[in-house]
Amino acid sequence: MDTNYELITAADKFPRIAAELRAQPVIGLDTETTGLDPHTSRLRLLQLATPQTSYVIDCFRFSPEQLSPLLEIITAAQPVKVAHNAKFDAKFLMKHLGIRLNGIFDTYLASLLISAGNENHRHGLAPVASRYLDLQLDKEQQLSNWSGELSRHQLDYAARDAGILLPLRDKMAARLDGMDLLVTAGLEFECVPAIAAMELAGVHLDVARWRDLVRQMTVARDAVADELQEVLGAGAAQMNLFGAPEPINLDSPAQVKEALARIGIEVEDTREWTLSKLVDGHPVIARLLEHRGLSKNLSSFGENILEFINPATGRLHADFRQIGTPTGRITTSSPSLQQIPHTPEYRSCFRAPQGRKLIVADYSQIEMRILADMARDEALLTAFHSGADLHRSTASQMLGIPLADISPSQRESAKGLNYGLVYGMGAEGLAGRIGVSLKEAEMLIERYFKAYSGVAHWLREAGESAVREREARTASGRLWRFSLDPGDRTQQAALRRVGKNAPIQGTSSDIFKRAMRLLDDTLLGLDAQIVNSIHDELVVECNSAIAEEIREIVRFEMVAGAKEFLPRVPVEVEAVISDAWLKK
Repeated sequence: MDTNYELITAADKFPRIAAELRAQPVIGLDTETTGLDPHTSRLRLLQLATPQTSYVIDCFRFSPEQLSPLLEIITAAQPVKVAHNAKFDAKFLMKHLGIRLNGIFDTYLASLLISAGNENHRHGLAPVASRYLDLQLDKEQQLSNWSGELSRHQLDYAARDAGILLPLRDKMAARLDGMDLLVTAGLEFECVPAIAAMELAGVHLDVARWRDLVRQMTVARDAVADELQEVLGAGAAQMNLFGAPEPINLDSPAQVKEALARIGIEVEDTREWTLSKLVDGHPVIARLLEHRGLSKNLSSFGENILEFINPATGRLHADFRQIGTPTGRITTSSPSLQQIPHTPEYRSCFRAPQGRKLIVADYSQIEMRILADMARDEALLTAFHSGADLHRSTASQMLGIPLADISPSQRESAKGLNYGLVYGMGAEGLAGRIGVSLKEAEMLIERYFKAYSGVAHWLREAGESAVREREARTASGRLWRFSLDPGDRTQQAALRRVGKNAPIQGTSSDIFKRAMRLLDDTLLGLDAQIVNSIHDELVVECNSAIAEEIREIVRFEMVAGAKEFLPRVPVEVEAVISDAWLKK
């Protein structure tokens, strides 16, 4: 693909270029950088494209003040800026030019939405251009040296990547429209600056506390390992030179199974699900599971997490994948903050620096509220509007007992039902979850559906619709398409479960992203910034002096984001001011 472009080396051309760009409804935007980390790398090129030409600006030559005619366009809602993985460009523009990218059409996010959960699709610019424009892009120059003198090949590459975005956007916008995904796409595109700002801000980790925690966990794991060696080594045939049993490899399923058999515990396998059923009668099983948990945490969240601390900022800057699952949930890596254990020991290590506070906020029972709103179940809606404890209300409805007489065990059973049914759980799963017989679980589900007939109807229809239509949608219209062998009953059962949960979990994602965007907009100009995002929880770091004000802003905007999608149910947000990532 040949691209007409102009390399800009003089600032006096910017007013003319700005006028040309401002007259366009849509322009392409791309950047080339000296590395992937905006804190340690530099912004080299800024490419802005019209259908006629691409303007390539060497940012090494100009100050932000000189670039201001162009930056005004980038920060304006119009023209629309088309970028591929706009989060990357937004971070470099924010860090090096002090501006926020606005009016975004992200072809990377659009590709993810259009793929509707198809795991065979790749979403880099080259495969997307091939899929939609039947063009083969040469990406060889992407990894070239962008810090020195630029070659003709590099300039051609940079100009082409910006220019190709315009015809790509035309094709993808038509597909989004045809698939009724424009609303979802708009929601995602508007959230990009908030995600970019959150990544750029990063989160503070108290290194000394973390290392102390790792030491404690190591000591605890080793102590449990010694105890297990003593118990499981009983009756071992092989002895070492000192007459002691040969050590057992606690990470070997075969050796653990054999050792358990020697002490009279026969198991089919040593998977966690199998062993967890035997915990009550066999203390050694509980210790085995404890050892596994400690080993897993040390492997995933030990000293290795410190390698991700950015040398320029001293903070963790995780990669937040904006559409990490087909339901639209955000996922994290490098490091995976979502997988950090919820225990106070771990979360207390994530702290606000001196003079600052964290606002830790999450939605109260958001998925149950989404279910109530979608199902329009009068009894469940009434329970939420009453302000009473949901799980006690559910137990009261199911059992015909006054709220004041509900026992803790009855409330726990109702809680298991409330959350289990949202995830399409059947009687067998419920029985295992709350520790009752299969017959008792079936009876509880029957009573539940009798009390909440609207929920029963909606869940049944959502499951059948997923099998019939092979797709599910969220409140915003987000689409997940399923592949299914119609003759496979196991697949059908699994799809019914997914069909019940996908609209609920996906709508939670819709709500969360709208709330992030609203909150990010409101925090501009204040000494406060979103620093972490975990499913239905947001963490904001702010100046201690304005913590109370920020807490109320967080609560207000999170409720506002939810109410756009949940008109029939009250929404509650729990927000606390803390020194650490704790709700206390």
